[in-house]
Amino acid sequence: MSDRRLPTAPFPPLGAVADPWTDLKRFTAARIALGHAGYGLPTKAHLAFQLAHARARDAVHTPLDVKALEGAFTAQGWSCLVVKSAASDRMTYLTRPDLGRRLSEESERELSAPRAAPDVALVVADGLSSTAVAANAFPFVAALMPFLERNRRTVSPIVIGLEGRVALADHVGEILQAKVALIALGERPGLSAADSLGVYITWDPKRIRIESERNCISNIRAGGLPPERAAEQAASLIESMFAYRTSGVALSSRLALPNV
Repeated sequence: MSDRRLPTAPFPPLGAVADPWTDLKRFTAARIALGHAGYGLPTKAHLAFQLAHARARDAVHTPLDVKALEGAFTAQGWSCLVVKSAASDRMTYLTRPDLGRRLSEESERELSAPRAAPDVALVVADGLSSTAVAANAFPFVAALMPFLERNRRTVSPIVIGLEGRVALADHVGEILQAKVALIALGERPGLSAADSLGVYITWDPKRIRIESERNCISNIRAGGLPPERAAEQAASLIESMFAYRTSGVALSSRLALPNV
């Protein structure tokens, strides 16, 4: 029997060890420089990860407080319409994205009632984060309305959409015969932010529109793009759409905006 000993791996140091990139954490909310304790994460980083994951799940599954949102809008004198997508419940919405892109038959009938065609169909939907909508939708709309009024753009009643995806605004805008459709909805939550609102704007909305035909403003939240600044950008994009009669990649190429 050989008395040669097999090499052994060194034992990891005891206790939490800081990461040499720690100084870079002040520049980003991304999960970097977490350090380590032995072969795993320090307790503090592990618990922070679990909290962020729980917040992300809550953002996706917590129902939007429609009454609170509608009450905030109507208190400003803005009329609202509540609609539902063709996704009958949250689980269907999560597993069938196609159903979240179009209205239910009942909501389609309600929106089809005779009314003047607006310049802008304004939609607020729950999307994938009710947390984002609750925190940022009203500040965004409140900042956007004065720009639209100043530019003499007529606006539809605010359409509050449940179980809605981005393309739901195309269906709404087509029925309302709007020149532009704008939808603000909760973005897919990450482990750094569960409260990010996204805004998508489309010229001549129709259900045949594709993603490259709309412009997006994302990361609207306290730790990202402030709602007031996002409203200013949205108003500028809307005016550009009226000027060039297009949106999406075609508009960005006209304006030399590679990332808008």
